[in-house]
Amino acid sequence: MTADNRTKPRAWIGNTLALAAAVAFAVSNASASLAYLGGSNPLTLAAVRFVLPVVVLVTWLTAQSRSIWLPTRDGWIAVALGMLTAVYSWALLSAIGAIPLALAILIFYLFPLVSTVILGICGWEKLGWKTTAAIVVAFAGLILALDPRVGHFHMVGVALGFVAALGLGIVVAVSSRVLRSGDSRPVTLYMAAVSAALLIAFCTMQGDFVLPNTTTGWVGFVAAAVLYAFAMIAFFIAVAMIGPTRSSLLCYAEPVVAAGLGVVLLGEALTLVQVSGIVLVVGALIGATLWRYRPKQ
Repeated sequence: MTADNRTKPRAWIGNTLALAAAVAFAVSNASASLAYLGGSNPLTLAAVRFVLPVVVLVTWLTAQSRSIWLPTRDGWIAVALGMLTAVYSWALLSAIGAIPLALAILIFYLFPLVSTVILGICGWEKLGWKTTAAIVVAFAGLILALDPRVGHFHMVGVALGFVAALGLGIVVAVSSRVLRSGDSRPVTLYMAAVSAALLIAFCTMQGDFVLPNTTTGWVGFVAAAVLYAFAMIAFFIAVAMIGPTRSSLLCYAEPVVAAGLGVVLLGEALTLVQVSGIVLVVGALIGATLWRYRPKQ
């Protein structure tokens, strides 16, 4: 078996994991809205939804007799990334509560552009013009697909969305350097554990730990936590397998799935402009994948 043939299964598994993570993230964010309507708040949900990934990863690694500890240098990098993860997660959930969901997600999806710039400046990854063009086309498609309303502009909410995009962009770019050194699970564990500890401590100090008080709220709360746990683990495994740029590109499917959930679950109608945007996003994703893995002559 040639090296190219060995690489292809890994690439497609990574692509599948990234897309599955995108879908899970989308449903998790939709579920968060139910939790808020049921009486909870962004800070509480942000704190709790990092607990399950910690439990799952510790159990998984222990069952396989794998160490949960990282080398000192990688460990400190993972701790720093965990702090950033806590900030961007809270910022995104707060943005969703302050401005329309479509606008919050659109701003958040600047993160691939942020990670691309960081990777290029640091010389960590050489990006071809086709990959750059795919990012631009996908982002243009998001503008059309999500159709944000300027009349709902809220400065604080928009600023929180940009903070979330910047935070995840840095995490994706820097984590790729750590994840390539070995198993992604201990790195993800460190990040989730630090995020959970910081957010729970902040909740306690603020006296702002509020659980849902309705059945629907609890359904949304639990679904948001469980789906986020799966999505977080799957995404960072994908980053280790196919790199941060491709993982980020495939995650553009998240807002498209969110738009579809709005149609199916909320009875929202898609305009021709939105359908055109979805076509652009899907086309950019397919094009980027085909360009990257096209057999060399």
